[in-house]
Amino acid sequence: MSPHIFLIDNGSLRADAVLALRDLAAQLAQRVGMEVQPVSLLHSSKVPAADLGGVSAAVVKPALRRLIAAGGRELVCVPLFLGPSRAITGYLQNLIAEAQRLSTDLNVVVADPLVGADVNDPDPRLAAMLAAHVRRVIASSGLVQARVALVDHGTPVEVVNHVRNAVAGQLADLLRGEVAAVAPCSMERREGPDYEFNEPLLERLDQLFGWSGSDVIIALFFLLPGRHAGANGDVAQICDGLVERGALKSVVRTPLLHVHPCLIDLLADRLHAALYKLTGLACGSLHE
Repeated sequence: MSPHIFLIDNGSLRADAVLALRDLAAQLAQRVGMEVQPVSLLHSSKVPAADLGGVSAAVVKPALRRLIAAGGRELVCVPLFLGPSRAITGYLQNLIAEAQRLSTDLNVVVADPLVGADVNDPDPRLAAMLAAHVRRVIASSGLVQARVALVDHGTPVEVVNHVRNAVAGQLADLLRGEVAAVAPCSMERREGPDYEFNEPLLERLDQLFGWSGSDVIIALFFLLPGRHAGANGDVAQICDGLVERGALKSVVRTPLLHVHPCLIDLLADRLHAALYKLTGLACGSLHE
């Protein structure tokens, strides 16, 4: 039997995020010639099925139990996560351990996140996707020598923050000469000095030297729509506030990463490497 494959995101209460995950799973399945199930860690099961074409969203814990009950014993989990979030390194691992107590012969491999194995040396395709989106905004808006802010959600895990900073450095290299500056920032952070590594925050972007009153392109380091990066989400509201109070002259946001075709290439590579660990599947077989 072929291994089962879960494409796993964090989950959302918004239908558009669930539908976007399903679309990515379908694209990945077409690319590799194997079934790929879209599964969320949390939240998505609360989205009304009526908003999802009549099919409720799947979440990991019951999906694992269904897999075991159906006789599945090999599983690859492909995280739709930029870096090694605790959701993957902690919560998902706990769910897998719980499932393996139910079925001791269950073999699970969790693929690397999109950044790859080294958070300090990110897969360059992430920055390339962001650069393509920034150039698309420049072409459509006519902005010349705008400043670019790469914004992520913010994290309590410093190693995940390294991903933000390293990709911002790669993006700066790619856009050198095309924009005035590139800087990383976070949408939000926890209180206290232990989480200062998330600074600067998006809402204080104008406090960076030279940024006040400037035209800014927000490079969204987010994968799927939702309450943060979706339409009228938190990021959009913060950006609107910066312009309304005169802190920035203008703000334009890039598309989300899930719409870039290279994302499927990245996911297919992560899946292939994990399948090789699980089964020794030949390198070329996923692309035939």
